[in-house]
Amino acid sequence: MIQQKLNDLFADSFKENWDLPALTDYATKETLTYAQLATEVAKLHLLFRQMGVKPGDKIALVGKDCVRWAISFVSVVTYGGVIVPILKEFHPKDITRLIVHSESVALFVTDSVWNALRQNELTDLRAVFSLLDFRTIWQHEGENCKEYTENMSSLFEHEYPDGFKASDIKYADRDNSELAEINYTSGTTGNSKGVMLSANSLAGNITFGFETYLTGRNIRILSFLPMAHAYGCAFDLLVQITTGAHVTFLNRTPSPRIIMEAFKDVRPNVIFTVPLVVEKIYQKKILPQISTNKYKFLSAIPLVGFLLKMVIRHFLMKAFGGRCIEMVIGGASFNPEAEKFLRGIHFPFTVGYGMTECGPLISYAPWRQYRPGSVGKVLPKMQVRIDSKDPYNVMGEIQVKGENVMMGYYKNEEATHAALDADGWLHTGDSGVVDKDDFIYIKGRVKTMLLGPSGQNIYPEEIEAKLINMKLVSDCLVVSRNNQVVALVHPDYKMAEDNRMGTADIVKQMDLNRQLLNKQLPAFEQVAKIIIQREEFEKTPKKSIKRFLYESVN
Repeated sequence: MIQQKLNDLFADSFKENWDLPALTDYATKETLTYAQLATEVAKLHLLFRQMGVKPGDKIALVGKDCVRWAISFVSVVTYGGVIVPILKEFHPKDITRLIVHSESVALFVTDSVWNALRQNELTDLRAVFSLLDFRTIWQHEGENCKEYTENMSSLFEHEYPDGFKASDIKYADRDNSELAEINYTSGTTGNSKGVMLSANSLAGNITFGFETYLTGRNIRILSFLPMAHAYGCAFDLLVQITTGAHVTFLNRTPSPRIIMEAFKDVRPNVIFTVPLVVEKIYQKKILPQISTNKYKFLSAIPLVGFLLKMVIRHFLMKAFGGRCIEMVIGGASFNPEAEKFLRGIHFPFTVGYGMTECGPLISYAPWRQYRPGSVGKVLPKMQVRIDSKDPYNVMGEIQVKGENVMMGYYKNEEATHAALDADGWLHTGDSGVVDKDDFIYIKGRVKTMLLGPSGQNIYPEEIEAKLINMKLVSDCLVVSRNNQVVALVHPDYKMAEDNRMGTADIVKQMDLNRQLLNKQLPAFEQVAKIIIQREEFEKTPKKSIKRFLYESVN
């Protein structure tokens, strides 16, 4: 079956869902219908034509997630350009470097981000537009973009004297093999590479998204994942607006309190999230209750235990808005203990697997088909293999191939050849196994694997999953120091304060944690000591710890 062209997916949806709500900014309550979204896209297309932007030109996008961020992304893609979303959380000097590296001719940006950039280095830019109102912030000498944006209403009325109608939607007839996006990675290694995603990769993710029946007309979505990251962009935005769903951008700092308030207001039908959000709720709200002797005693009574689980399930469902059909967890490994508990109360969640290099999806299974411990089943149009003599039982690198896989890294042939072999297999860098039904089980990252005293493989992620649920542990990282396994722990200082615990008490609790942890580990994985990390760990925008900053410290 031939994949539908990417731009046709947008055009068809905008026409079919013309009068439905499409995008909302949670903070301002500004809402656009699909008709208004299509109109705003047409205005930017007119601006691009006035500027002489050519199909294939790169246009960068940096700023707070909002309605105009989404309009900018869709406008560039449907015009035939190459969108370059860059995480606003990157340091200004890195954002500047990536804009230059991408050879972008224009930039859509939040005003405050623009003011922080090294503007004198952005010599290839022809114009810069504000994500606040699309006005021209800056233009290169000889450009007339400011005049175009100031007179956009009259220019648009002249172009469409009878008003803009659904029948006026005509998007670039781009082939799905063409480059559509350059997405700069935000991984834990410290090296940001420009992932080249074809229109087919984006279309493949979109098509699979609505084939799962997790989206559709009037489905409500609360978007709080970073849009410049492949996961958030694909499933909180692109999949949704190609099916008639209604997306609300949180566009506020996603603290647990604010997210919970937004869930109550928006009442989303499907939730796409990262493990951290769910794990924190489990650790803060649920674990203290189910760890008590009273709960353990009552839960051992068959009927009472069942009722207790249903009470907790009702609490969670209500906390997430009360109308959640399914929660999809991705972007990082999910804590096994939290997974087991949620599975036990029949909470409708599943765990997926992907990476920027696949735009992002590799595997997924609906929650009723999900297999505990897995990260879903490899997609129908993707293939998976394990670099192992026994892929069903012996860990090896996970390698994937198929329509979602990237074209390569932009202007980086060395990295491209290291990641993609001659037969098109992408080396993910993740270690795991696969079962006979193509469900993938991840052990950890190949690069983070430690060697035990007799050459045994130690996966720090597995140790961290046990340690994170122990008393006073807010965050943790397991590394090798002087040939010993060591845990770095950032304590929960708020909990310590509430319990009137001082520094000596925290140190004592951490040593107790280490003893309890080691009782659960084989001898070669034993943690020699716990080092208290007073400051919070530096993290990527998807809340993964930047391991490279801590692994080499002595």
